[in-house]
Amino acid sequence: MADPQFFKKSKSFTLAELAEIAGAEVMDAANADYEVADVAALDQAGENQISFLDNVKYKEQFTHTKAGACIIAPALAELAPDGVKLLVSKHPYKSYAKIAQAFYPDAKPEGYISDKAFIHESAEIGEGCTIENGVHISEGAVIGAQSWIEAGAYIGPSVQVGTGCRIGVNSTLSHCHIGDYSRIYTGARIGQDGFGFAIDPTGHVKVPQLGRVIVESHVEIGANTTIDRGAGPDTVIGQGTWIDNLVQIGHNVKIGRGCVIVAQVGISGSTVIEDFVAIGGQVGIAGHLNIGQGVRIAAQSGIMRNIEAGQEVMGSPAVPIKQFMKQVAMLKRLIKKG
Repeated sequence: MADPQFFKKSKSFTLAELAEIAGAEVMDAANADYEVADVAALDQAGENQISFLDNVKYKEQFTHTKAGACIIAPALAELAPDGVKLLVSKHPYKSYAKIAQAFYPDAKPEGYISDKAFIHESAEIGEGCTIENGVHISEGAVIGAQSWIEAGAYIGPSVQVGTGCRIGVNSTLSHCHIGDYSRIYTGARIGQDGFGFAIDPTGHVKVPQLGRVIVESHVEIGANTTIDRGAGPDTVIGQGTWIDNLVQIGHNVKIGRGCVIVAQVGISGSTVIEDFVAIGGQVGIAGHLNIGQGVRIAAQSGIMRNIEAGQEVMGSPAVPIKQFMKQVAMLKRLIKKG
């Protein structure tokens, strides 16, 4: 159950309303008017609450659930205990996400500007923005309409933030453009100097970092993630990409559309990540590589070479997953022989 001190529920919904929201169908039309008051986990849900089953690992919980309703794939509907009303969906988890959003929509304040924020006289602030205490908006910055700049955020000179963005508490934006409806979470650092220098025995020589960070629309950048600006070419984050907390992205990196990058990934400079790549936690990627479209990289892998489109890789140095599993099996056999 969501703690009402932190999460405000909107209202109750009928199953028919939830089906429309979720792109699902009410399995038994006689249940269309059944009223659902909240969402809950399978093993915690009770009457008038809705849950979901997406992973067959939890089918035992499903067969014993006390939920009033459940979102389920058609093939698993026969496992439902008596009395549970069903919404059937080809994508139960996605349907649950839409339903949970309906019950608990993102809080958004009415537009206001705190008198404890600093806004340079040359900055442009769009209609309906919220700018909280301690925000610093520098010379020439542009903030798009309906954007929300949370307490303590720093917006550097000439930075552009698009429409409907949310910039988190104590985050720092410099030398960057942020596309529409993007969200930067607490403590993120966007547009800082890239790690560029010439190595010299008398002392390393800094290479000026003269590019920007371009974040396209509908991007999410997690808490305490850092994205360096380009050395000359821009660092680019493609539309619809979601980046978790504590990710480091080096200068000149190009990330395509719809990628998912999990926590503690490090991507070295000038690497290209093509569209729809999924990168597991704690992956390290060397610089100047190309990761092809649709590649999937398992957690804690080390990437030291280019990866062709569509591959699934694992290990350090990373190899195709089937090859990695064969290597592990062979090593086990060698150990037993020893």
